[in-house]
Amino acid sequence: MQPKSLFAIISRSLVIYSILVSLIFLVGILSLYRMRLEEQRFDAADRINLLLQVSLENAMLKRDIDGLQEIVERLGKQSGIEAVMILNPAGEVRFASRPNLLARKFDLKAGDLCTECKWNGRDQIERNDILPSGIEAPIPVLRSVKSVANRAECTQCHGEMRENPVNGLLVVDHSAQDLKRNALIGSLVLVGSGLLVVLGLVAGIYRVLKVHVLTPVAHLTAASAELAAGNLDRRVALTGGSEVIGLGNSFNTMASRLQASLVELGARERFVQGLLETLPDGVRVIDEDFRIVMANGAYRRQTRQGEIEPPDTFCYHSSHRRSEPCAHTLVTCPIHALRGKTEPIKFHARHVRTDGEEVSVEVHAARLTINGLDGPRALVIEVIRDLETEMQVSHEQRLSELGQLATGVAHEIRNPLSSVAILLSDAETSLRKGKAFDPAPWIGLISQEVGRCLTITDSLLKLGTPPDAEHHLIVLDDILQEVLSLLRFQAEEARVTVRLETDEQVRVVGSDSDQRIVMINLIQNAFHAMPGGGVLSITLRRTGNGMIAASFADTGVGIPPEDISYIFMPFWSRRADDVRGTGLGLSICRSIIRKLKGDIRVASAVGVGTTFTLLLPDADHETGGSA
Repeated sequence: MQPKSLFAIISRSLVIYSILVSLIFLVGILSLYRMRLEEQRFDAADRINLLLQVSLENAMLKRDIDGLQEIVERLGKQSGIEAVMILNPAGEVRFASRPNLLARKFDLKAGDLCTECKWNGRDQIERNDILPSGIEAPIPVLRSVKSVANRAECTQCHGEMRENPVNGLLVVDHSAQDLKRNALIGSLVLVGSGLLVVLGLVAGIYRVLKVHVLTPVAHLTAASAELAAGNLDRRVALTGGSEVIGLGNSFNTMASRLQASLVELGARERFVQGLLETLPDGVRVIDEDFRIVMANGAYRRQTRQGEIEPPDTFCYHSSHRRSEPCAHTLVTCPIHALRGKTEPIKFHARHVRTDGEEVSVEVHAARLTINGLDGPRALVIEVIRDLETEMQVSHEQRLSELGQLATGVAHEIRNPLSSVAILLSDAETSLRKGKAFDPAPWIGLISQEVGRCLTITDSLLKLGTPPDAEHHLIVLDDILQEVLSLLRFQAEEARVTVRLETDEQVRVVGSDSDQRIVMINLIQNAFHAMPGGGVLSITLRRTGNGMIAASFADTGVGIPPEDISYIFMPFWSRRADDVRGTGLGLSICRSIIRKLKGDIRVASAVGVGTTFTLLLPDADHETGGSA
């Protein structure tokens, strides 16, 4: 059933209220009009009665009984007069305009004449009353009853005035038929006039309402419908009273705020989606009905989906290619596992891609409750890491790093081996020709060059040695020299000049291989930050307060301030040479340094360079001297 329009409601209400008010008004006016007609008729009856009384008294004083009867009869024949009677104090009709009324007797005390005409036979009385019918007449009449007082001239016939103060009653029945007719005509005239007034009033009120209420409300309704349909630019310009203009201004303000809120909401949604798209791991949000609410591009790539998941896609179909929810007793379902829990969970699973290929993943899941219009809504957020891809990237990165180190090692070993080859060739030539020579210097040179090769290979072996469970006393300046010898070829290829300043015998307690990994990561990161070449300044000093400071300052592109807080996060990588890294180097470095109760700090300026500083406990300071 369609709701009624405002116009129909107002119009019907106006008509009903106007009719009710008009009826009440007309009833009141009609009553007043009828009372006025009765008053006029009563006044006329009083004048006629007075005239008749004077005539009758004159005839009675002259003892003209026949004349008195004639007057009564002639008066009874007048237009508008139904009957005329003269009653004695006992209620007996002595004179009447109609013969059938003579000798008729009325009980005056019981009010036979009219309800208002009860009389005790002595007091003066003068009454007018409308009766539904007159004496022997079926039509309504206006009955006028007036007492005739006894006078001194009348005492001869009627006795002393003290004993008989009243000679009789004069009763005249006036026709009331014209009174009803006049009242009806007057009522019809008043009704017609009232209807005209009501119609004019309704038309005027409707005109005012249409201009100042209905039309502005219609404009607001149309604007609201457009706003609900998505037209957020819709505004209204209302005219009329201050209230209507204020309503229009409030609507425009509401529409502007709604538009701004939706724009901000859309921007936040795009920001969240963009943030999810930057994550290397797959992310999806699932509701309690196993529906995927949101998913990022990494997740779609993991499952090899060509487009964004539709909102009604179920998680068990998207990642497991099932037509019904997974049995949570056989596999880990985060929807069931997180019910009643606040701590996140981590588990391994096998996801099935769209082509049917299975992939091993590591899932971190957490429960999130948000408050919406329909009340609290529980969601599960899954961060899915493709283990095979991670292993492949890590393997490729390791191969790349080993390739760079192998190139540097080959370059470093090539020179001493070339010297050894030249010395052996000269020795072979001298022996073949029988020349005498002293082999000691040559053997010394060969031994020196072979020693260099052994030093390089020993450094490489130490780099690949797993960290010891127990820490040992290690010399940082020696380790730094050996690491730089391995990376000398990379520095030449990157056109980077390395400047080194160290104190001697700077020692810490830790793992030799861990320290080599930290230094290699920081030095290689400096190379990457200077794609066009530059200077890397490395200093190793004792601070004097029980700590050792190792500083690695490059003249590279620098790190933007907004990225400083992310550089130590795992898997976050943004290299200046546009090469994708694992994002684990700095995270591993900080972990190693903090295990030794040290710290790693960074200071950077875009376009100027970056400085990483390692702070480690000084082993000699703790032991009280060098060993």
